Amino acid sequence: MGGKFFKLLILFLLIKATTYCQPVDSLIYAEGNILNAATKQPISARVTYQSLPYGNKLGTLNNSTYSFPMFDNEKYSIVVEAPGFTPAKYMLDPAEKNGENKVIKHIELTTGEVKKHEVGHVMRLDNLIFQVGRSKVSADSHFELDLVVDMMKENTDMVIQLEGHTDYQGDAKENLKLSKARVESVRSYLTSNGIDKNRVKTKAFGGAMPVSRDNTPEAHRLNRRVELRILEN
Repeated sequence: MGGKFFKLLILFLLIKATTYCQPVDSLIYAEGNILNAATKQPISARVTYQSLPYGNKLGTLNNSTYSFPMFDNEKYSIVVEAPGFTPAKYMLDPAEKNGENKVIKHIELTTGEVKKHEVGHVMRLDNLIFQVGRSKVSADSHFELDLVVDMMKENTDMVIQLEGHTDYQGDAKENLKLSKARVESVRSYLTSNGIDKNRVKTKAFGGAMPVSRDNTPEAHRLNRRVELRILEN
């Protein structure tokens, strides 16, 4: 009886392990080198990573290279810091894996203090994610928007304009309406995180200003964007 119970226990544990453990051959790894942007030489840096959007998987590495598994195909944020260099922040997406199940991102650090952004400078919020035809900001976008919040808190005189664009497919009036709703949604996120509403302007363009006229899925994706323009600083 004891032997039978022991076998059943082993079987139960094996089933649980199969349920909760991701197969090794399906794991995607994030990898890269940390380099001096000026000399291209390796830098020993502190790399802090965490899964998005909730940060329930996290870790820290200290080396001139980094490698960590991206469990459950989740996106990860990484912060790279080294003495005498400007910290760098990135988001890594498992969808960008290569044929070897690796997301390769080499990071170059620059020396000196962080420079304030110049008036007129335009930044594209590449990691801002919306559902198709919707204006609600995805939780996966919070990492990038939190960087904007940090930037504006560090630069207390900064005033920005959020500019919304869609692709040029479909009804022009609906596209304009959607682009306006999206920038207002982004503005709401920033103001809810401590940024004065008078420092965040919005402007909607719909599909009137595409960056590409190619009729391909990639071109349409590039045209669907929110850009951040520095108005005052």
